[in-house]
Amino acid sequence: MSAENLTERADHQEVPCNRRGSHGSNEPEHSDSIFQGENQLYPSRRTAANHEHQNQNQQQKSSSTLDLPANVLQECASSSSPQSSSRHYHSSSTSSLGEVAALFGTRFPRDESNKSTNNEKAVNILPVSRNLAEHVSNLIAIGRKPATVVQKKKLTNPPEANPAVRPLLGWQGDKKTLRERIEHMYCNETLADVFFVVGTDDSRQRIPAHKFVLSIGSVVFDAMFNGGLTPNNPEEALEIELPDVEPSAFLALLKFLYSDEVKIEAESVMTTLYTGNYTFISFNIFICSLAKKYAVPAMEKECVRFLQQCLVPDNAFMMLSQAKLFDEPELMQKCLEVIDKNTLEALNGEGFTEIDLDTLCEVLTRDGLRIREIFLFQAVLRWAKFEAERRGMPANVESRRTVLARAIQLIRFPLMKIDEFALHVEPNLLTEREMNKIYKYLAVSPPDRPSLVYSDRPRCQISSTEYVVSRFPGIENRWGFCGTSDRIKFMVDRRIFVVGFGLYGAISGPHEYKTQIKIIHCGTSKTLAEHDTSFVCDGNSRPCRVCFKEPVEILPGITYIAAALIRGPDSYYGTKGLRRVNTNDSDVTFQFTYAAMNNNGTSVEDGQIPEIIYYTAAE
Repeated sequence: MSAENLTERADHQEVPCNRRGSHGSNEPEHSDSIFQGENQLYPSRRTAANHEHQNQNQQQKSSSTLDLPANVLQECASSSSPQSSSRHYHSSSTSSLGEVAALFGTRFPRDESNKSTNNEKAVNILPVSRNLAEHVSNLIAIGRKPATVVQKKKLTNPPEANPAVRPLLGWQGDKKTLRERIEHMYCNETLADVFFVVGTDDSRQRIPAHKFVLSIGSVVFDAMFNGGLTPNNPEEALEIELPDVEPSAFLALLKFLYSDEVKIEAESVMTTLYTGNYTFISFNIFICSLAKKYAVPAMEKECVRFLQQCLVPDNAFMMLSQAKLFDEPELMQKCLEVIDKNTLEALNGEGFTEIDLDTLCEVLTRDGLRIREIFLFQAVLRWAKFEAERRGMPANVESRRTVLARAIQLIRFPLMKIDEFALHVEPNLLTEREMNKIYKYLAVSPPDRPSLVYSDRPRCQISSTEYVVSRFPGIENRWGFCGTSDRIKFMVDRRIFVVGFGLYGAISGPHEYKTQIKIIHCGTSKTLAEHDTSFVCDGNSRPCRVCFKEPVEILPGITYIAAALIRGPDSYYGTKGLRRVNTNDSDVTFQFTYAAMNNNGTSVEDGQIPEIIYYTAAE
């Protein structure tokens, strides 16, 4: 088969994408056209060459819908034979001017009467076939203005996954959850129906909010907005003044109400706690009364948790004052525990000289302070000096006695040595009679001591360093529990305070154990300390810490029993136990002996209670 026949078969296989009729056409029919009659739109290559020759002069004189550059028209016109055009131009993009028109969807004018009246408009149809359309990028654009034809690249992602073709849905389109949409309204004036004027002077800010969000987050806001509080002008938004609240703290509170997120910085945590549970000023009233307290419990909990994380001995007294001010008992207890364990560091830290008399008295009544009485007394005198200055009183002994008031009765003078009392207690701080009775108490033997109004009950006197003694070098698994206590006897050569034991946990992974720990005086069989508690292990062989409520004083040369009743699955246990352990860091020597009867198998050689946690006595 010849090349011409192959070309014509290819033409007959092409299917038009768009058909547009042309009524009143006088163009003759051709047998080799794809379509016959007046709907003839795509002539074959041989017919296109005839059209090209017959209409060449008409294209130069008339204004047709086909405008090509002169060089392109000249090249196309020079191709008069279908054989040459089908072979030469087909390899470079097209075979004839007729196919150029078919490719770009442009029709030739048939005669002068059918010319378009508007030279700026062209009749566009789709390309004949995909094969022809693939050569578009190599052609000159047809139209009034030449344009660069760019072949579109195939999208790597489907249209629905491509952000560029995604329909614009506003800011709501990117917010997938209700929480994200409500958070977007934080400090947003859109639909805001209440404004808070927070702070004073240069820090004054006007913050927009939404009654609905605030009402579902706080019962006090709910009562305020639904209890008749309205603006003077009903057409304006409600405005509430809060001059006694820091803007940063109030913004942190709003952030929590809008998003459940807590962003608290160290500088603003105290004022954030204030806004979480204190008072505010009602709208449009000249600050003549305080509003009712309102609470956001979750926010308060986060503030307390943050304060506990920041709690150290240096700021324990400052934190204690704030906890008392805002009535946070949990934080108060944490502060007192830190002061007990690190008394000297806390007394030398910030905030101690700023506490009030009630807080000072509360601290002086505690038995767990780990400090000698003479050092505690010196710290109290330092507080009295600053308190006298705050009251504008002269710096003398009489002023210090006045500001100390009832606190002076809480100093345990009988715990001092006689030389310490003589050197550091000024005569005018106590009455002459009080001084004489204390001297006599410190100088004579216990049977002859006079009675005093000052307590002689020992304080904890524990050092600030915690120690742990371990009695097992080796560890094995599968130690069972049968309802009896694991027990071991121990004795020390120096006064210590035991705070708890280390106990082995489960060998089968994380588990919670119930336990009862005891310390028993071996000579009197008296239980000195007992605590029912629990501990959680993570499945490794490291002992878990289990503590008593208060440190237990252990005197040298006396035998005690450490007991632990454990309820739970099989645990690890220690092996190759030591009878004598010298602790070089604390200078304490432990001796362990077998506790007969009801010991669940624990002995010096193997078993439970691998560690004893303790403090040494303060020097």
